[in-house]
Amino acid sequence: MRPILGAAFVAWYAASPLAAQQRAISDSDLFAFRWVASPQISPDGRQAAYLLVTVNAKHDGYETSLWLVATDGASPPRRITAGPHDGAPRWSPDGTVIAFLRPKDGHAQLYLLSLAGGEAQQLTDLPKGAGPAAWSPDGKAIAFVSSTTPEDIAKADKKDEPKSDVRVITQAEYRADDEGYLDPAEHGHIWTVSAAMPGDQPAKAHQVTSGTFDEEAPQWSRDGARISFISDRVAESYYYPPDNNFYSVPATGGAMDTVADINGPIFGPAVSPDGKAVAFRGWINPRAPRSYNQSDLFVSRAGKGGAGGTGGTGGTGGATNLTADYDFAMGGAVLGDQAPPRGGEGSSPNIWTMDGKAVIVATTEHGRSNLVRFDAQTGAREPLTTGDHAVLAYTATPDARRFVLTIGDPTHLPDMYALDAQTKRLTQLTHANDSLFAKLQLVAPEDFWYPSFDGKKIETWIMKPVGFTPGKKYPLILNIHGGPHTAYGYIFFHEMQWMAAKGYVVVYPNPRGSTTYGQDFGNIIQYKYPGDDYKDLMIAVDSLIRRGYVDSTKLGVTGGSGGGLLTDWTVGHTHRFAAAVSQRDVADWLGFWYTADFTLFQPTWFRSTPFRDPQEFLARSPVRYADSVTTPLMFILGDEDYRAPPNQGGEAMFRALKYLRKTTVMVRFPGESHELSRSGKPVHRVERLQHIVRWFDKYLQGKPTTAYDTP
Repeated sequence: MRPILGAAFVAWYAASPLAAQQRAISDSDLFAFRWVASPQISPDGRQAAYLLVTVNAKHDGYETSLWLVATDGASPPRRITAGPHDGAPRWSPDGTVIAFLRPKDGHAQLYLLSLAGGEAQQLTDLPKGAGPAAWSPDGKAIAFVSSTTPEDIAKADKKDEPKSDVRVITQAEYRADDEGYLDPAEHGHIWTVSAAMPGDQPAKAHQVTSGTFDEEAPQWSRDGARISFISDRVAESYYYPPDNNFYSVPATGGAMDTVADINGPIFGPAVSPDGKAVAFRGWINPRAPRSYNQSDLFVSRAGKGGAGGTGGTGGTGGATNLTADYDFAMGGAVLGDQAPPRGGEGSSPNIWTMDGKAVIVATTEHGRSNLVRFDAQTGAREPLTTGDHAVLAYTATPDARRFVLTIGDPTHLPDMYALDAQTKRLTQLTHANDSLFAKLQLVAPEDFWYPSFDGKKIETWIMKPVGFTPGKKYPLILNIHGGPHTAYGYIFFHEMQWMAAKGYVVVYPNPRGSTTYGQDFGNIIQYKYPGDDYKDLMIAVDSLIRRGYVDSTKLGVTGGSGGGLLTDWTVGHTHRFAAAVSQRDVADWLGFWYTADFTLFQPTWFRSTPFRDPQEFLARSPVRYADSVTTPLMFILGDEDYRAPPNQGGEAMFRALKYLRKTTVMVRFPGESHELSRSGKPVHRVERLQHIVRWFDKYLQGKPTTAYDTP
């Protein structure tokens, strides 16, 4: 694995002739980025399929195509589909066919591609499309999820009748960010279809499950007789703590059995090779709701019928917690702005070794994500990868001896690697951005820890400006992550690199409330958000100023989502910042409670409701402190952000500041959701970066602009 550059090397490199031949990264380099996603290793371990995501600048969108590469790294990858929007590749058990998704008439359908040659053939033709393929062990059938109903099929050949566009809403959660308004009558169910090459006509699919609940993540039993899946079988589940279970049904349909139930959510269930146990991530709901619940790794020994029969119901369900003494995050949990957009899958499956003695899964410690092997009896740990990087997605051969995985770090977009689980040797298989990045002078961040006001240790990263000169003072940007329960770490961040390229010191801490530091560290901000996390952030800035290369009169602050909330809070509680940019923020907790796409019906962030105890919400709403704001404040908002709707965030704060005749501007992005910075339209993502830096340039570097003048 590529190492993070040491400080001595960085200092030498910055002064070397090679660095002089390179240039700083630009905002528009995003148009040339290539994202490697959805790594899928063949059953024999000799090849890997993956998605390559690229920007189509002409159409201001993204394109995805399937590629194939040998896992010995001896030959370059080759493209096997034309795209432009292919996704979710899945190998057949014999390794001769790849099933994948391709849009047809507005819905994703399953296609089959024979590696012996020929064009991909359409397998499904359901009115509401199909989800990713789950192959049966004998390769004769595929299970998938679709929200199609028999009524949809009956109407498919009929002329569309006039239909009202009026919505009748009875659910508290009636729309979802990046999805839009939800149809409460639409449910995802398990279907199966023959996996024979269909020829000119799609195959007829068979519906396995039905009803008023959703099923997801289907997988076959080892004998192909049953299909297991995850489902939350509670109506209006937002009234209750999260609690989905792992179930199974006969592959032809019939009565449903419970495989695993721990009185809490279940993620990534995987049945053991002998079919007698299931491994999964999740947590057991505490008596008192928590703001943050850190997942553990469980193994449940199934009851009668093995993993196709009935497991425990309620309590721990007979499950053993393998990570009770491992106080870190399960799964890949590092935040970046370059996850593969529009089609790339990121997943952290739980993978059994062939002998059933261990389970392999990604974990994240202090912003570093790696693969770890856990003993299925004792929970004893053995790392399979190590280093300052982030493992994003991975799959393994049936014997779990060989893996393919995508790995990124602060100076490299993710590439795909092959891993030998015995020798732990990594072989790089793709070099998707090498030609571009060879031209760029990127900044390797410095990681350091500092004590906060109460002695709690806080981890942060610093990027110095490109061409940093010791003894010179630079403007600083404090960049705050959202969540609040997520984490910065060792992953590529275009935004930070762009700021460093424009002459800024960038500091991005993981204040209390961040993940990857344990359950207590994550949950400590419950009922106190924002609060002490703000103090952690201010001490990070103080620590940088004491180093002598930051100009304390030229400080900026920005952040998105929860980071936008903390940006608003910061400028309402201190005058030390000369400029601020608040993105997709929360400014009015009362408004957020009523309008966000998820509910706060569970007392996780607030003990009460805004109509019963408005003072609790007002006390932590930044808009209440608008009178105290003196910092020029920009708001960046997506018009279709349903996670943090603009009317409770930047719109409210902007209107309050305008009423007070304070310096502010609002920048709106049509059609964009809460995911603007990560998967918005390419042009919008670049324009967002331009607005952020232009605002800071105006107030921190004195660069004139009339773009934000009031007419």
